[in-house]
Amino acid sequence: MTRRYFGTDGIRGQSNVFPMTPDIAMKVGIAVGTIFRRGQHRHRVVIGKDTRLSGYMLENALVAGFTAAGLDVFLLGPIPTPAVAMLTRSLRADIGVMISASHNPFADNGIKLFGPDGYKLSDELEQQIEVLLDQEAPLPLAKAQEIGRAKRVDGDIYRYIEFVKRTLPRDVTLNGLRIAIDCANGAAYKVAPTALWELGAEVITIGNEPNGININLECGSTHPAALQKKVHEVRADIGIALDGDADRVIIVDETGTVIDGDQLMAVIGESWANDQTLRGGGIVATVMSNLGLERFMANKGLTLARTKVGDRYVVEHMRQHGFNIGGEQSGHIVMSDFGTTGDGLVAALQILAAVKRTGKTVSEICNRFEPVPQLLRNVRISGGKPLEDSYVRQAIADAESELAKNGRLVIRPSGTEPLIRVMAEGDDRSQIERIVNDLIGVIANTREVAA
Repeated sequence: MTRRYFGTDGIRGQSNVFPMTPDIAMKVGIAVGTIFRRGQHRHRVVIGKDTRLSGYMLENALVAGFTAAGLDVFLLGPIPTPAVAMLTRSLRADIGVMISASHNPFADNGIKLFGPDGYKLSDELEQQIEVLLDQEAPLPLAKAQEIGRAKRVDGDIYRYIEFVKRTLPRDVTLNGLRIAIDCANGAAYKVAPTALWELGAEVITIGNEPNGININLECGSTHPAALQKKVHEVRADIGIALDGDADRVIIVDETGTVIDGDQLMAVIGESWANDQTLRGGGIVATVMSNLGLERFMANKGLTLARTKVGDRYVVEHMRQHGFNIGGEQSGHIVMSDFGTTGDGLVAALQILAAVKRTGKTVSEICNRFEPVPQLLRNVRISGGKPLEDSYVRQAIADAESELAKNGRLVIRPSGTEPLIRVMAEGDDRSQIERIVNDLIGVIANTREVAA
């Protein structure tokens, strides 16, 4: 069945354009409330958001839907996605909602859903919601006396701050560290600097003045240049760049070099293996993680399991096979000892723990392997299924044959944008560039693709 609403990370799109409209958001509240209204107890939902202007609109629409379905709503205000997952469990809510489009520009927004266990919903549950959203019959509403109530709960961000602080090993403090942090003008603009300062660090913060339209704007994990400049300016020991909803992190070392999620997973995985706390015999990553990471793990006697792109697929594999570390090259890092979803701030603390315990610099700690040359390019599509075109399929097969055992090829449609992503990696950079450019040309020449 074709999915009209859900992508790889909830429902996402441009604000006030289908499906990111207030009427759809209200229907989502009613549909999700209907599915999770089980038993006779008073049901509740927690709703967090990032700092996008459209968050006010979608928040109110979701409140209308959930209360109409008979659920009480706790409004958390601007708060990171992992905090919503944590508070869903802590407050014994039936459902958790995060209004965010993560690293996307402010004009986009999204709805991420968490079950009572704090995990993102399964494909099966998302399919049930899709059926309810598209059915012609009216969705069931609560009786008049059972309509839900809504209240704002501002103080619960401090529960999350205390939770974050407890993930730093007890033998470690951040005393003596000068940390520059970029909050992307997003959901962590209050909690991240507070947590780091309370742990003992000297904190220099940028990207902490949200105005509704500057989230991720030339800042945050997808635009680290501002943080690199700040690290040089204040001579910081480390730079930490979060994205709009703080579920991913990118590190900048003391020299101003950007460290991606693959290197961070290598650091955390090796550290936990040395402490004998790593489970599953390795880590879980997606098909987009660098081949160099896979080789590094193998040299340590550890495995790298790969999944489809999307942190929830990483989490599903971790849960099914007993891993406790997984993540994505983009900086989504999931540590199931601490939480149920990616947490940029908690991941950063694990890197800081390694720095403090070894006494080494961030550049020494975080360059664990030499990345294999990798090239990713996107092709914007206007409709259809270009990957099913016979010429495209043959070109892909030829490229895979050429790479053979010396590299990898990953071609996939984006789950959040109308794009085809083409990624190749291997030891020969010129070969990789030629293969990607040739495939981009073939895909771009299909009838259904916009030039």
